[in-house]
Amino acid sequence: MFWVYMLRCADGSYYSGHTEELARRIAEHQAGVCDGYTSRLLPVVVVWSEQFTTREEALVAERQIKGWSRKKKEALIRGDWAAVSRAAKKDFSSIRRTRQGISRKHPADFE
Repeated sequence: MFWVYMLRCADGSYYSGHTEELARRIAEHQAGVCDGYTSRLLPVVVVWSEQFTTREEALVAERQIKGWSRKKKEALIRGDWAAVSRAAKKDFSSIRRTRQGISRKHPADFE
């Protein structure tokens, strides 16, 4: 089994990773053994983790989470699936449809 996890670093930023041995990997992060991002931002705290059957599934999930906004990551941490879904939807309020296609609204359109 494989794990995807998210850490909150000392500066409040989030780090996502995946591993086969969650407890060992978290201990490595907390000890500063992992060169890179988290070693400069200790201490770190585990704020979320989920288990996956294969490394491929875990890697796909990790990459997806790394691309998420802070707002969406925090919804995942809270387990607020409605907020995760809302954060996934694009805001098209600044776009209007025309005969020629779609264009951004011009400030004059609001007058």
